[in-house]
Amino acid sequence: MLQYYAEFFGTALLILLGDGVVANVVLDDTNGHDGGLIVIAFGWAFAVGIPAYIFGPASGASFNPALTIALAAIGNLSWSVVPGYIAAEMLGGIVGGVLVWLMYYPHWAVTDNKAGKLAVFCTAPRIKCTPANFLSEFIGTFVLVFALLGVAQTKSSPGFGPLIAAFVILVIGLCLGGPTGYAINPARDLGPRIAHAILPIAGKGDSNWGYAWIPVVAPICGGLAGAFAVVAMFG
Repeated sequence: MLQYYAEFFGTALLILLGDGVVANVVLDDTNGHDGGLIVIAFGWAFAVGIPAYIFGPASGASFNPALTIALAAIGNLSWSVVPGYIAAEMLGGIVGGVLVWLMYYPHWAVTDNKAGKLAVFCTAPRIKCTPANFLSEFIGTFVLVFALLGVAQTKSSPGFGPLIAAFVILVIGLCLGGPTGYAINPARDLGPRIAHAILPIAGKGDSNWGYAWIPVVAPICGGLAGAFAVVAMFG
């Protein structure tokens, strides 16, 4: 059970910090208002790295159903734990979203931007184009999984895995995050999106469910492709 608790708490912390930096930048009357993409990218990077350091020894620190499925597909994780991992990650994503709402509670009412409020919780494309949006999330997650597994197989950086993961997230955000906001993780997007839908957020709009399938399906496909690419390249 420890591994499931680790995935739950790790994902919840990841979302609290990651969506927290978005809230700090997007919501009105915060100290980080209008901080921009670079602030968000750095915040998200270490939002992944910190819980990875804490919970890595217990569960491997997946915190991402796309990565969990990819690891199982290439034999690096038992399929028997996959349902529990995904359930824990999704619940962690929802709880993390609730915590962000509570953390910034007074700021929702003073922020008029409904799209910005939704962006705190989940992603959306800058230009709506389903094939391009899908491809963006596919490529981003391919890079994530390929980079993490590629570095791991070299065995050249023992103890630095979480830090490397943080830098991988940072470079994906800065270089590939422009089109869709780089969900690259179904739990990171769907979990907080559910929180947005059920919470009494002041002045919120809809949760954009028409787009919600892309940051779920595309990362799973991209993660599988990235994992199999590592296997094909390095054995």
